[in-house]
Amino acid sequence: MRKESDEEIDMNIDLAQSTGPSNVKIMVLLGEVHGMECRFWARETSTDWWDCIVLQVWDDSQWLRNFRLHKGTFMELCDLLSPALKHQNTRMRAALTVEKRVAIALWKLATPDRYRSVGNQFGVGKSTLGAAVIQVANAIKELLISRVVSLGNVQVIVDGFAAKGFPNCGGATDGTHIPILSPEHQATEYINRKGYFSKLLQALVEHKGRFTNMNVGWPRKVHDARIFRNFGLFKKLEEGTYFTDPKITIGDVEMPIVILGDPAYPLMPWLMKPYTGSLDRIQDLFNYRLSKCRMVVECAFGHLKAR
Repeated sequence: MRKESDEEIDMNIDLAQSTGPSNVKIMVLLGEVHGMECRFWARETSTDWWDCIVLQVWDDSQWLRNFRLHKGTFMELCDLLSPALKHQNTRMRAALTVEKRVAIALWKLATPDRYRSVGNQFGVGKSTLGAAVIQVANAIKELLISRVVSLGNVQVIVDGFAAKGFPNCGGATDGTHIPILSPEHQATEYINRKGYFSKLLQALVEHKGRFTNMNVGWPRKVHDARIFRNFGLFKKLEEGTYFTDPKITIGDVEMPIVILGDPAYPLMPWLMKPYTGSLDRIQDLFNYRLSKCRMVVECAFGHLKAR
């Protein structure tokens, strides 16, 4: 098909304005006006990098370096998430495979790349990429969180903290900033003391730093103690239903299984926090042992953000 000259394009526009759309259609059919070439609503993109290189050529070291896990672990993850991620093909296009959705989400989460760059990498549009990230995140929340974040064997946890120096302890709790984009509503509520937008992740971890309970979503301006009191974990600990193992007796004091927090948390029969002010030798030793055991939650947050 020959290309139209600038004069012919201007003539076609003038005709459309002077004769109306119905007359222009008739003239196009008669060959007096050259019709503009129709374009499809979706641009053609290439998926060769994903289909032919990543899936077929990459070895485990390349998978680990780029996706932060081995290919076998990736495939296992896809199998676990597939009930929530399988989509039907439509007449307009084929649905993204579960593997590609998971890969897109992992790549976006593992790298600082912008949505446009990741979309070009995988051969998808920005909106498709954004939807895939949200879909995978929701699938992980629905299907995997309860399998990964759970209390586990309480006696093993208690023994682990006892070896570190604190008796009858079931976990350490704290909060950390999770950076977010500026929200549309009440944005100032999400600006933290360091000057960026964030939500608070509050978690309980065991002696090796594994998450056993977590809560996320509160604005960072809300105080840690208030978030904790509205945390489902607080109610279970208050009712004595979270740790079901019996209490122990130290000296003449009956001690339940406790968790450890920093000075921002309230002192409870089941929550220990450091002494403040002028300390004697016993109080100073108590603070040292509590701090030593509570460091596991700080390390857990560090590992999470490093991933």
